[in-house]
Amino acid sequence: MLTGCRSLSWTFFSLTYRRLCTRRSLTSQAALSFSASTVSSIPPYTHSHCFFTSQQASVPLYSSLHSLSAHCSGLMELKEVLQVLEQLAPLSLAESWDNVGLLIEPSKSRPVKTILLTNDLTDPVMEEAEAMNCDLIISYHPPLFRPIKRLVQKDWKQRLAIRAVEAGIAIFSPHTSWDSVKGGVNDWLVGGLGSGQVSVLSQALGGASHSHKLEFTVRSTEELNTVMEELKACDSETTLQHSVGRPDNSGIHASVTCSDSALTPSVQTLLRHNAPSLSFSILKLEKPPLPGHGQGRLSVLDQPVTVATAIQKMKSHLGLSHLRLALGLGQTLESSVCTVAVCAGSGASVLNGVKTDLYITGEMSHHEVLDAVAKGTNVILSDHSNSERGFLAVFREKLAVRLPDSVTVVVSKADRDPLEVV
Repeated sequence: MLTGCRSLSWTFFSLTYRRLCTRRSLTSQAALSFSASTVSSIPPYTHSHCFFTSQQASVPLYSSLHSLSAHCSGLMELKEVLQVLEQLAPLSLAESWDNVGLLIEPSKSRPVKTILLTNDLTDPVMEEAEAMNCDLIISYHPPLFRPIKRLVQKDWKQRLAIRAVEAGIAIFSPHTSWDSVKGGVNDWLVGGLGSGQVSVLSQALGGASHSHKLEFTVRSTEELNTVMEELKACDSETTLQHSVGRPDNSGIHASVTCSDSALTPSVQTLLRHNAPSLSFSILKLEKPPLPGHGQGRLSVLDQPVTVATAIQKMKSHLGLSHLRLALGLGQTLESSVCTVAVCAGSGASVLNGVKTDLYITGEMSHHEVLDAVAKGTNVILSDHSNSERGFLAVFREKLAVRLPDSVTVVVSKADRDPLEVV
């Protein structure tokens, strides 16, 4: 009976999803992050997709039913939008130093009807958000980054935070999670020069909760059960994974994995039970790599271009009339570019040491540019946020296809880089 109900549910989901997609005339086929065969069988929220990946993670049936209800009613709560954002770019991909996620949450819950996308939250952008009665601002750069001790009007970022709270506007920032995710900002940026064999410069690693493996020996099954009960008390927030080897003359060999926070109490527990003559070891578990995810991209171009052509292509891709160029030692505008390394924003720390014909990023210091030039590498700089802003339109399509028609997603018209060529 359960199988039959689930089959009927998926059929209902599929039909509903086709209708939703049909009504979205603004969403091009290229903007969809799933294949045609996937769309015909999988409804929104049933599986988790990064921008252009096929990586999937199942979601409980109740979650799918609840999300479908939101589509049918035309209403969507903030927490549901946050779930979609997490599916598109998991916050676990962000750098450890970053401040990502929900930064401001209104005290009164209300349906999300208007979402404003911006690269930076500034006074003009806030005025734009207030004028359209915006419910959620997705600001690529986090407007709140460092810890603050007070909220006062004299600091412009605190002033914007106060205005958002007073207007009941939620603020979310994805920042480096968008940079790292496959199909995110850096893949969009490197695509400006055309197709190629793309690889990640700084590989993202999985955020496994268990980071240590403890191998030990106990004398009996009774002692093993006692030890496991005590270990569970040490690591109550996670489920202990353990294995038991065959007992022999030296005792029962067992192992458990635990989190960083549970390492010390777990070791103390095992030492209490472990006799000096019995074995005990601690192993550090390596986090698995996440293929396609990470900071920066390197592309071996399918069709090499000249430096001059690369400049024109990037101007068109970024929507800019001017770029800054530093020719590498021995290079000219007619020199061939076969490989390119990119990092959105301020990318020198990621690009440094990468052997390639061309660096593309938003900004680098004077001496960082000199270092690259001395090694024969050409450098194109667009200014910081100009290397990121164009992705907002791409993300708008990715987000809009997953939301009900009652939710309007808008790219800010007031958002711009503070620097311009005069």
